[in-house]
Amino acid sequence: MVSKTNRKLERKRRHIRVRTKISGTAECPRLCVYRSNSNIYAQIIDDVKGNTLAQASTLDKEVKTKHSNKEAAKEVGSLIAKRAAEKKIKTVVFDRGGYIYHGVVKELADAAREGGLEF
Repeated sequence: MVSKTNRKLERKRRHIRVRTKISGTAECPRLCVYRSNSNIYAQIIDDVKGNTLAQASTLDKEVKTKHSNKEAAKEVGSLIAKRAAEKKIKTVVFDRGGYIYHGVVKELADAAREGGLEF
């Protein structure tokens, strides 16, 4: 009998595999993406100190779309880019969080690039 794959466990494995290769520093912090069924979150993290430098999500007041779709991802991406520019952060390393670089994650990354972040 074929067993059903645990999608959460597979995502965690992909995330661990990605995190062994990338790490954020003060000069080039990590842009981490998390998406749930209802919201999208993005953080800019300095892994050396363990500090979150900037964050944005669909729970913020500035974001008009309160769902986990492509329009909301564009808004969150542009908002995180704006908040990073306020802290004088220009280059980041992108952490897709184990998600496939497609759809919502891709829209967030493209909007962050349009907002001025380089990765």
